[in-house]
Amino acid sequence: MSAVEDPNNEKYLQCAHKIWERFTQWIHCICVVTFDLELGQALENVYPKHVTLTKQEISNICYLAFPDSNSGCMGDTNFVIRLPRSPGKSELSREHHRYNSTCPVALQIHAGYYWGYVYFRQVKDISLPRGYFQKSVVILSRLPFNKLFSTISCLISPEYFENGEPSLEAACHNIDKWPPPVPGETLNLPLMGSVFQVEIPYHNPSKPLNGNKEFLMSLENQVQISSVEDLDLFEILQPILSHIHLLWELVLTSEPLVVMASSPTTCSAMVLALTRIISPLKYCADFRPYFTIHDSEFKQFTSKVSNAPPMILGVTNPFFAKTLHHWPHTIRLGDESSQSQTYKLKKNANIKMLDIRPGVYTTYKTFLHKDKTVIKNLLLGINVKRPPEVQSALLRRHLLELTHSFIIPLERYIASLMPLLRNISPFKAAPAPLTFNPDNFFATLDSTGPQLTSGIKGDWVGLYKKFFRSPNFNGWFEMRYKELVLKLQALQLEALSDADLKLWVQGKPEVEVVDMFLKIKKIIKTGERDIPINDVTREQLGQRLQDILSSLPDDVKNILQVT
Repeated sequence: MSAVEDPNNEKYLQCAHKIWERFTQWIHCICVVTFDLELGQALENVYPKHVTLTKQEISNICYLAFPDSNSGCMGDTNFVIRLPRSPGKSELSREHHRYNSTCPVALQIHAGYYWGYVYFRQVKDISLPRGYFQKSVVILSRLPFNKLFSTISCLISPEYFENGEPSLEAACHNIDKWPPPVPGETLNLPLMGSVFQVEIPYHNPSKPLNGNKEFLMSLENQVQISSVEDLDLFEILQPILSHIHLLWELVLTSEPLVVMASSPTTCSAMVLALTRIISPLKYCADFRPYFTIHDSEFKQFTSKVSNAPPMILGVTNPFFAKTLHHWPHTIRLGDESSQSQTYKLKKNANIKMLDIRPGVYTTYKTFLHKDKTVIKNLLLGINVKRPPEVQSALLRRHLLELTHSFIIPLERYIASLMPLLRNISPFKAAPAPLTFNPDNFFATLDSTGPQLTSGIKGDWVGLYKKFFRSPNFNGWFEMRYKELVLKLQALQLEALSDADLKLWVQGKPEVEVVDMFLKIKKIIKTGERDIPINDVTREQLGQRLQDILSSLPDDVKNILQVT
C-alpha cells in the first residue's frame, strides 16, 4: 500500500477531503451499526472510509441506532436522532456559513450537533447465533433535512441490506456529484437510478415556495419533494391537540419537557413537531428526538441535584419514568393504534411515575386562555374527515398567527433601538444599538401589543417575562442584535461612500490617509464579513479610493497601487 492509499496518512486524508468535498456539504458520513454478541451494538463500517469519528461519537451513534430493547420493534423502523459533536469539532465550513445566512432559522446548521437518520432492520434469521438479523444504517449530517434524508434512507438502506457494501459506495459517489445545498433553488439530486427534486426554503418570506406539492414517484423515477423538511404537524400532534396552547407556552419558554413513547419513530416525530410549533421563532434550547440510558449525557439529564435542563427529550425506555420523575412536564404517548385518541391533562404531576396511561402530565398554569374555536374546528375536521393536509394547514396557520402576535411587538421595539441616522459618521466606527430595556418594552404594549393581532386573552406581560428568561429569547435577541449591528455598519459604509474624501484628506497625517485607503481597498476586495454592501456602495467606494490616491505623493501612490 502506498502512502497516498493509507487511511492513516496525512496526504491520503487531505486528498480524500478534496475528493469528497461536495459530499460533505450534504452528508458527513454513513454509518452501519450491527449487533455483536460480545460488544453489543458496534460500528461495522463508515462511508466514505476516510471519515473519522471520536470514541464518544461512535458510542452515542451505536446506542442511538437501535430502538430500545423494551420497544420490541420488528421489521423496518425509521427515526431521527440528534447528537452532540465532540469538543473541538464544532467549526463550520465557509459553505455552511453561506448556507446559514440564507436559510430559515429552523433549518440552520448548529455547529455543535449532528443529525442522524436511522433505518433499523430486525428480522428473524435462524442462521445467526441470536436468531435475529439486527442492523442499522445511519445517515449522519449537519443539515436538519428530515424529510429528504429520511426518504433517502428508505431508498439506500434496503438496497444495502440486500446487496452489501457496493450499493452504499455507489450511493456515496452519486451524492458527491450533487450541487451544493442552496436555499431558494430547485435542485435535482440523482441517486441510485432516481432523481430527487427538492427545494430548500429561502429565509425571505416574500419568495413563493411550492410548499403544497405531494411526495410522489413517477414512472420516470422522478422523486419530487416539496421541501427538505416537511412535518405533518396535525397527524403528529392530533392526540394532544386540545392542549396545544399549553404546549406552545412550554416550548416558547424552553420548559423541560420529556416525551415518552413506545417507539423511537413516535417519540422522535413528536419532539421534532414540538420544536416547530413556535415557528418562525427558532427553538434555541437543546432537544434530543431520541435518547437512551446509555447516552454520555444520561447522568447530567437525570440528576436530581439540579433543576431539569431547558430542553425536550424523547425516550422509549420505561426506566425513564423513574429517572425523569423530577422533570416538570411529561407527554406520555400510547402505541400506534391509540394515536387517534385525545389525551387528558393530568394536573397532579406526582402520579406520572405510577400512571402509565397516555396523557399530558404537568402542574403548569398557562398565562393565556385557549382559543377554543380553533380547537373545536380542528376536532370537527376529524369527525367530518376533512383532508389531513387541510387540517395540518389550519393548525400551522393558527400557531403561526399566535407566534406572530407574540413576536411582532418585540420586533417593533428592537427596531426602535437603531440610533438616528444623524449619529452615523463616515469617519467614525458605526454606533452600537441602544440597550434592550424590558420596562421600556412593556410600556409599548398598550399601543403595539398582541391584542392588536390576536383575540386571545390572558397575562401576555407575564408570558413575556418568562420568555425573557429562556434560551429562546437569548437566541432571538442575539440574532436580531447582530442584524442591527451589521445594518449600522452597512449604513456607515454607505456614508463613507458618499463622503467628500478630497476635502477630508486636507491637513490629515499621511499615515491616517494611507490607513483609510487600505481599509476601503480591503472592503472592496474581500468585503466586510456578513455586512450587506450593495453594488452601488461598492462602486462608489472605488471612486473614493481614487480620490484618496490622487492626494498622495507619487512614491506612496506607486507603493499602494501594487499592494
